Amino acid sequence: MVLLSGGIDSTTTLACALKLGFQCHALSFDYGQRHKVELVSARRVAQSLGVTDHRIISIDLRAIGGSALTAPIDVPKDRPATERSHGIPVTYVPARNTIFLSFALGLAEATGAFDLFIGVNAVDYSGYPDCRPEFVRAFETLANLATKAGVEGQGQFRIHTPLIHLTKVEILQLGQSLGIDYRLTLSCYDPDSEGRSCGHCDSCLIRKDGFQAAGMLDPTPYISSSVEKTKS
Repeated sequence: MVLLSGGIDSTTTLACALKLGFQCHALSFDYGQRHKVELVSARRVAQSLGVTDHRIISIDLRAIGGSALTAPIDVPKDRPATERSHGIPVTYVPARNTIFLSFALGLAEATGAFDLFIGVNAVDYSGYPDCRPEFVRAFETLANLATKAGVEGQGQFRIHTPLIHLTKVEILQLGQSLGIDYRLTLSCYDPDSEGRSCGHCDSCLIRKDGFQAAGMLDPTPYISSSVEKTKS
């Protein structure tokens, strides 16, 4: 069971799981996010990697709010790297990975799967507390305590985090070696109606810096680039 948002990390994680020989089921969420267009990317990624079972579950986290991704709060733009590396940003969605993994766990138990993959990263993770190894270990313990399959010994649930200790550069290089087409992915927190990335939110800046440091061409359609091309 692979959590797939349609971004660089989840796409690379899905490719890793497939490379390891797992029969993968992809799971995405329509959770009221302002960048709902990411689901289009998730569908494209799943299709390109040959995943036939891709489910999209609707849950409205706008009812909880508390995040620039689910509430009328401005998405921070053009923050320097030093600022992005300190504190928990307003783009953090309360308990999002806990909620997503809980759905993935329920679906895994119902379908007989015991391996869950999530593309969390503890290096370039923007300060999100639910991307840390401590969180993953705790949830894995919970998974085996809170399920019938775990209690009855039908199997051992495992949370796989193949990117947890990789930098964005290393993730991109890994993805390149796996043949991933990153043109299909979306990282932006505040894209326009056409799905073009803003180029200025934390996620866009991390993506840009990663491609540049890796010496790879960034295939992302940015709003600013389109405006510049129109003017020229």
